[in-house]
Parts: sequence; structure tokens; C-alpha cells
Amino acid sequence: MASQAPARLVLVHRFVAAILGAYIFSWGFITLGMAGLFALGMSFHDAEHLSSMLVFLVYLGAFLWAFIAKSMVRLWLLLGGGGALMAVCASVLQHTLV
Repeated sequence: MASQAPARLVLVHRFVAAILGAYIFSWGFITLGMAGLFALGMSFHDAEHLSSMLVFLVYLGAFLWAFIAKSMVRLWLLLGGGGALMAVCASVLQHTLV
């Protein structure tokens, strides 16, 4: 039983990374998608709806990737860091548009 404890901990960590990391990445995708599409001339609500529809595929891909990634550090850097970076880029883009 002692050998099962680390395996369970790794599985729990992957579930947390899959749910929380994929959420952060998806949130960044939506913000950057909306700001980028609006900057390209699409109406705000159309950009919002398109980004919201596409994020289902993005979230699914990020969620599943969390279970096949070899490195947890790379997983958190890409999901958490990538989501935060996309959100920052969207914020900068919004400030230049307004």
C-alpha cells in the first residue's frame, strides 16, 4: 500500500492540473480571442460567441494533454503561464483599442 500513495498523489496532481490549468489556459484563450477578433473588425458579440464556442475544443485538448504530458513542470508552465500570458496580451490589446 505504501507504493500506491505516491501514485495516487501524482494522479490527484494531474487532475488538479487538468481542471485548473486547462481553465486558466481557456480563460486566456477567450480573452485574447475576443480582443484579437474585435481588433480585426468583428463585432464584440460575434467575437465573444466565436471565442466561447472554440474554447470547448481548447479546454478539452488542454484537459486531455494534462494526463499524457511527461513533465508536470512543462505542463504548468504551458497551461498556467500560457493562460496568464494570453490574458496579459489581451489586456494590452484592449488598452490600445480604447
